[in-house]
Amino acid sequence: MSKPIIDLKSADLTLGDGASSVHVLKKMDLIVNAGESVGIVGPSGSGKSTLLMVLAGLEKIDSGEINISGKPLHAMSEDEVADFRGRNIGIVFQSFHLIPNMTALENVAVPLELAGRSDAFALAREELASVGLAERLTHYPGELSGGEQQRVAIARALAPSPSMLIADEPTGNLDTETGRQIADLLFAKQAERGTTLLLVTHDPALAERCSRQIRVRSGEILSEDSDNAEAVAVA
Repeated sequence: MSKPIIDLKSADLTLGDGASSVHVLKKMDLIVNAGESVGIVGPSGSGKSTLLMVLAGLEKIDSGEINISGKPLHAMSEDEVADFRGRNIGIVFQSFHLIPNMTALENVAVPLELAGRSDAFALAREELASVGLAERLTHYPGELSGGEQQRVAIARALAPSPSMLIADEPTGNLDTETGRQIADLLFAKQAERGTTLLLVTHDPALAERCSRQIRVRSGEILSEDSDNAEAVAVA
């Protein structure tokens, strides 16, 4: 049996100092197998987005272990984590996070160039075409609709062919119909490429499209729901 793509063990994280400190993750354990789609749900401030940032190597845990594809992110330097993330983890944010003075093509290609890809612009064109933006390559983010900006962000996340795709409220800034289209695109790409998808959302209908749901509250995983099992309390 292959190793899980995500193996989080007793992950603990406190943000802030003194009276303003918040215990965000509390000895959290999580295993995710390759190719799964996992919806992470829970109230605001429960630690959902912080969990994603930890899994992406954007937030360092205070104690515990975080192993992604068998690699110990908790034991890596910042540069090593950044290099690993660039090759293995795609990230889609609620607010798109596009560079405003770069075209759609440049927003996708430049990170590939920085990672040493000689075919960066050719690959960026392919990815943008695959998300329906072949005619918008030279447009700047301010000239694109919200849905189009999120498509650029998805193309950027998928361009390095990551094994894991992390999406934090990817439809949160979009109207209902556009959000549905973006969700359809995410799940289609995940199925097409066999990518592992972790999705934080406040939308129950979107979470239910995942093969498994994880419910988080006050920094702890309370339960897991899947197509094959009833909810099991783990905390």
